[in-house]
Amino acid sequence: MIFLGVRDAFNWTSSRLPNFLRKLRPHKSPALGTVLLLLALNLLNYLDRYILPGAQPLIQKEFHATDQQMGALTTALFFFYMFAAPCSGWLGDWLRRKPLIITGAILWSLATLGTAFVHSYWSLFARRALVGVGEATFGIYAPAVLADFYPERDRNRILSMFYLAIPVGAALGYLAGGELGSLWGWRRPFLLCAIPGLIVAALYGVWGREPERGAKDRNRAVQTRIDSWDALERIVKRRLRLFTMGAFLTACGTALITFTFGSVRFVRPRLRIFKNPAFLTSTFGLAAITFALGGISAWVPTFLHRANGLSVANASLVVGAITVIDGIGGTITGGWIAHRWQRTDHRALYLISFWSVVFTIPFGVLVFFGPHVTTIPALFFAEFFIFVNTGPLNAAIVNSVQGAVRATAISINLFCIHAFGDTFSPQIIGAISDHSTLSIGLGATLISLVIACWILWYGARFAPPYYEAQLP
Repeated sequence: MIFLGVRDAFNWTSSRLPNFLRKLRPHKSPALGTVLLLLALNLLNYLDRYILPGAQPLIQKEFHATDQQMGALTTALFFFYMFAAPCSGWLGDWLRRKPLIITGAILWSLATLGTAFVHSYWSLFARRALVGVGEATFGIYAPAVLADFYPERDRNRILSMFYLAIPVGAALGYLAGGELGSLWGWRRPFLLCAIPGLIVAALYGVWGREPERGAKDRNRAVQTRIDSWDALERIVKRRLRLFTMGAFLTACGTALITFTFGSVRFVRPRLRIFKNPAFLTSTFGLAAITFALGGISAWVPTFLHRANGLSVANASLVVGAITVIDGIGGTITGGWIAHRWQRTDHRALYLISFWSVVFTIPFGVLVFFGPHVTTIPALFFAEFFIFVNTGPLNAAIVNSVQGAVRATAISINLFCIHAFGDTFSPQIIGAISDHSTLSIGLGATLISLVIACWILWYGARFAPPYYEAQLP
């Protein structure tokens, strides 16, 4: 009863909005307004996340922290993100996702705002952990909502557009942390960049729409299996009524049957996620990429500051400019190639991701171990190729599961990519750097890209054909 009350409390409807706000809601294309607002929230999500790497040398100097301690700040964010994800995913399959998205955006924005007022390393550590909890809710629900607006073939395109916010937001975060931090102190960027998140969260409360779960899935086999459980439940209840046990016992038996079959219908599809090779290979392939990308992104401005002698502001400016250009160019290119490739090969989402990583590795070697004159050009090409897989690989993940369990599947995906990916890689890089050099620490992450290549190549054989069953 308590849970049902909570669920009803979250079922906000437009009728509860004031009349003048209801008139402002989009009527012709509810998907478009929701997509644009989720895109804005995703941009602000990554902006807030990457302020710290942009201002990292300034923060490190104030708190006299080691490289390992600075890496631990990113570890804190993803550690709490990782453990908040499973709980968030379960809620997302039961409750409306709109209020949960708003709650997550408000939480990470307030945690970012609070970072401007810390005066000790451990206070900063706690604020970064809270940012991770807020991001976990948004990161799970937004792709699930978008997937319910569009069919399988269109999801690569829409998710490529959605994930364009990653490089743009990261670039703005680098610039805000490095440039504004150098001018006005490292606290000011956190203060200024937290406000837009609160504003867009409020706008999403007015204009955001909640699509029906699985409305665009062409997945008849899973629905047939669910319907068979419904039919079996009805048969058992009818047999129960044949026995003369009294009204009370019959009611108790019926309630027990309803609870049992409801539990089976909820648990069985979620257990099958762990037997889904298409989901598992795309998830662990992304985890291997995330190990490298998350660690490198946390340290690359500091690397340019130390290895190439750039100032903190200029290092953040270079990384920000490369990230936004490559992020937009690489993501659009990857989405376009995958969209065309899908017409002739259902494995396209996995194969484009595989080749993206293959072309990234040699340029990564040049960045960390080549001559200084090649560092920035090689970084440009490495980032371009790694962003090519952004839309296709995330589309492969959401396409591999059925709509009814998509939020749970995405939460498992996020747990895995952070548990085996970027939760510990920044701290590992920092620990290696403290005992050798930052180049060796960053270069060690390229091993995970080699592992990602193998996983994605192997996983292509499990790619589900379009419009056929995609069992969770």
